[in-house]
Amino acid sequence: MCKQALSSFNYIPQEMRAYLRNYGYSFSKRACEYAVNQMKRKNNATGKLENIEPYSKDKAEELLSKNGVTLENNVGYNFVYVMNMILADRWKSSVEDELHLCKAVKDEIDDVDGVPESVFRCWITKQEDKGIPIPWEDMI
Repeated sequence: MCKQALSSFNYIPQEMRAYLRNYGYSFSKRACEYAVNQMKRKNNATGKLENIEPYSKDKAEELLSKNGVTLENNVGYNFVYVMNMILADRWKSSVEDELHLCKAVKDEIDDVDGVPESVFRCWITKQEDKGIPIPWEDMI
């Protein structure tokens, strides 16, 4: 069954406006934790979706530093979201080890023709397309 995208209603809740005034189109700590806690990964042994073991900001920073990767265009917790997204979607598939995980994060965050806000906007759009409301009041 296909859910109707929330964007079709063309309504921005006041809580979302408050979030955007505070953080712009970037992940805050709370928004990142919320988004990452929804991430699932398919267990190839069982065929079932399972929650990932999320990387915290400290762990993500430590991993980047250990692998000599420096981000130039990160805003807020965007890099933490991207690292966890890659872990959920590409780990041990197209991304085979920690060095390549860090390089993939850098590719996304420091994309020369991208904008820092695209990571957050993409997440919002995916939520809208799935018909999943975002609890903005919990993010501010």
